[in-house]
Amino acid sequence: MAVVEISVAPLGTATPGVSSYVAACVEIVAASGLTYQLNPMGTVIEGEIDEIFALVKKMHEVPFNQGALRVS
Repeated sequence: MAVVEISVAPLGTATPGVSSYVAACVEIVAASGLTYQLNPMGTVIEGEIDEIFALVKKMHEVPFNQGALRVS
């Protein structure tokens, strides 16, 4: 079992607000079935490391798919 904390920050977006990007990432986490907790600085995810890495990859791709130029 592994525990990770991730924060996905889209950069180079058309607007200063990033809530739609964050909400889309949270939807992916919720659909994963893994245990997670949101906090002010990111999301803590608990599960098997391979499942977490696959989920992190999906989360990282979300802002690109929504038009962000870069993702941190």
